[in-house]
Amino acid sequence: MGIAGLDDILAGGLARERVYLLEGSPGTGKTTTAMSFLRAGAELGEKTLYITLSETEEELRDTARSHGWNLDGVEVFELVPPESLLDEQQQQSLLYSSDLELGETTRMIFEAVERAQPRRVVIDSLSEIRLLAQSSLRYRRQVLALKHYFAKHGATVLLLDDLTTENLDKTVHSVAHGVIRLEELAPEYGAERRRVRVIKYRGRKFRGGFHDFTIRTGGLEVYPRLVSAEHRTDFDRSPLPSSVAGLDAVLGGGVERGSSCLILGPAGTGKSLMALYFLLSAIKRGEKAALFAFDEELGLLFSRTTAFGIDLAALRDAGDLIVQQVDAAELSPGEFTAQVRDCVDRKGIKTVVIDSLNGYQAAMPEENFLILHIHELLQYLNRQGATTFLTVAQHGLVGEMKAPVDVTYLADTVILLRYFEAAGEVRRAVSVIKKRSGQHEKTIREFEIGDSGLSVGEPLTSFHGVLRGVPNFVGQGSGLMGDASA
Repeated sequence: MGIAGLDDILAGGLARERVYLLEGSPGTGKTTTAMSFLRAGAELGEKTLYITLSETEEELRDTARSHGWNLDGVEVFELVPPESLLDEQQQQSLLYSSDLELGETTRMIFEAVERAQPRRVVIDSLSEIRLLAQSSLRYRRQVLALKHYFAKHGATVLLLDDLTTENLDKTVHSVAHGVIRLEELAPEYGAERRRVRVIKYRGRKFRGGFHDFTIRTGGLEVYPRLVSAEHRTDFDRSPLPSSVAGLDAVLGGGVERGSSCLILGPAGTGKSLMALYFLLSAIKRGEKAALFAFDEELGLLFSRTTAFGIDLAALRDAGDLIVQQVDAAELSPGEFTAQVRDCVDRKGIKTVVIDSLNGYQAAMPEENFLILHIHELLQYLNRQGATTFLTVAQHGLVGEMKAPVDVTYLADTVILLRYFEAAGEVRRAVSVIKKRSGQHEKTIREFEIGDSGLSVGEPLTSFHGVLRGVPNFVGQGSGLMGDASA
């Protein structure tokens, strides 16, 4: 097809010498897809033919120029309606019936094919033929006639249908060897979302379901739906430390390679900063890392972390860190997954930070399968030996907390951050409530964020109820950080 992602969905592309249907409402990218199909054939030295019944040749060439293409090697045949072919003498009293119009249109298509002898053909669009046929029976017979004709000439044919008729006729679905549908969705806020689905493909196993795609300068970018089970690798599952002694102690040495770690807590507790320490530790080991920031503007992030002695801009400029600002209103889940896969597959990234899942959820407010998207992405990253850190901001400051999305059961490790009040101050506490592999501390430790960054203290053994936010003091010596009596 000339579109890498679509060829992947189709298990390699379209089988030759067959008739296929590409359908979708106006504006979904049918013409751009068809041009990519013909240009791919022209690059292989094949003769190609674009038969247009609905657009002029100049309009098609303008579309091609908008993508930076020329149509060298692609012959465009503009099929003018038979009414326009009448000369002055014929216009006196001759009226075309629909039978004559349909027959004339078919004859002109056959003549164009006989003249060009193409290996790839696009007919744009079937809606014109459907209107001329005027009945489902004649329309089906006409499509069958086209199919048998092209079968004798050894051409691969792509029929376009803009779905503009009131009654959606499924005639071509049963006749075509394969059916591809393009769709456009308009969310209540943000850019439009496009997706593609292969409805039918005889004799070949294809990648089913919906797949996101975008139309950019240069054509379609299709993002095949991620299936984590297709990606398995072997790697060393050794624990990876954060370089913060107290935090590593709570985690029992660190977070295992090829696992996912969820950092959970209310706003301002230090979730992003804690994730950055694992990222910095990976860079110190000589690895590369990636940070996907949904919530914070990069300039503010760089300025804020520089105050703690963390120069993210320098790490990015050195090529050790990939930082991507994610615009939730403009991004589809499939495109985000493709960006993460690109970092892992092509750039060898083994530490990924997604900050935060709240922003990820905002990118797909009308998506009912957020958990499945996250599940496949985490499973894929785990099987590639990449360690993933995710943050989720909970609602509230103290007492009962609620998260907008519950992914605690998906993550391999869950770090819980909390505010609590003690000695007239608001303080922070950290604990590990889940770790699937290896041992971890069951204690709750206080931690501070100061000028030098993040530091973790000793277990708060003198307090009960820290996680509720208002603990009770028991025992001797508070154990609080900065307390001289500790």
